[in-house]
Amino acid sequence: MTRKDPRVWISFVALVLQNTSLVLILRYSRTVKTEKYLSSTAIVTAEAVKGLLSVVLVWWENGCSINRFCRVVQEEIYHKPYETSKLAIPSGIYSIQNNLLFIALSYLNAATYQVTYQLKILTTALFSVYMVNKKLDKHQWFSLLMLALGVALVTWPTGEESAKRSANQNQVTWLQQSIGFGAVLLSAITSGFSGVYFEKLLKTSSSSVWVKNIQLAIFGIIFGLIVVFCFDRKAVMDKGFFQGYTNIVWAVIFLQAFGGLIIANVIKYADNIVKGFATSLSIVLSCIISYYFLHDFTPSSFFYMGTLSVLAATVLYAWEKPKMVLPITEQAYI
Repeated sequence: MTRKDPRVWISFVALVLQNTSLVLILRYSRTVKTEKYLSSTAIVTAEAVKGLLSVVLVWWENGCSINRFCRVVQEEIYHKPYETSKLAIPSGIYSIQNNLLFIALSYLNAATYQVTYQLKILTTALFSVYMVNKKLDKHQWFSLLMLALGVALVTWPTGEESAKRSANQNQVTWLQQSIGFGAVLLSAITSGFSGVYFEKLLKTSSSSVWVKNIQLAIFGIIFGLIVVFCFDRKAVMDKGFFQGYTNIVWAVIFLQAFGGLIIANVIKYADNIVKGFATSLSIVLSCIISYYFLHDFTPSSFFYMGTLSVLAATVLYAWEKPKMVLPITEQAYI
């Protein structure tokens, strides 16, 4: 993270707060007994909200002029179908990831899942090096390893959670475990690729961040509706698209939509690796708040070790080596 651009730090802090708020509201929603809502429809609704917010931001960016807004949409989206279609790749991968993680959680214990999924931090770094030519120093590579280890320790399940998980997995065969491991590994790889791919589109395109979010939301809604049709068609026909939606659910939806906008800014002004650090810090922060205020979390020794590792990794990654300045007499001979 560069110290020179304040937009990086503003976006970073905003993403930490957004992620933390989202996790806490989701934790709180578990304690409230309400009609179950469909997560597939919530994803579609969040994409629609993100698209509408992006439309408002593009309109505001163009001096609140309807004519200018229509011209931008026509020039950047309608007249550039190939550029717009590129956003189908990260949207499609996001839908695939959700299904892969569902498979992984069905066949793996929580500890194996959490540790393996943190490989996405390293895959993101690798794709950043090869796709956007990002240069990382040795201490930054080491900090990424510390971050992956720290998040794995922070999210390590307690003995009670592990026992429940093991009891539900007595019938899982070696082949099913291999499928689960392959699913979470593929999800970690696709997560790194899609994030860096979107970063490359943002940084090589003349379109604004908000226009890109409109394009992303269009495909997000399309792929999301396909998932709803394939898996929850009957439930939607029986009780409606917005079944089980409460104020808490709407809060989650709006936080997810805002999160999408914030992430785009973090990627635009920084990169996907910084996004990974923000997400990791939010996990630690949400656990601390849960312990002191919600009283639904008891930290273990693994949590304390993981927290120290995450904080140390963040400081180490942001640390910039002092540049060696040669004396004037030496510079004269170069």
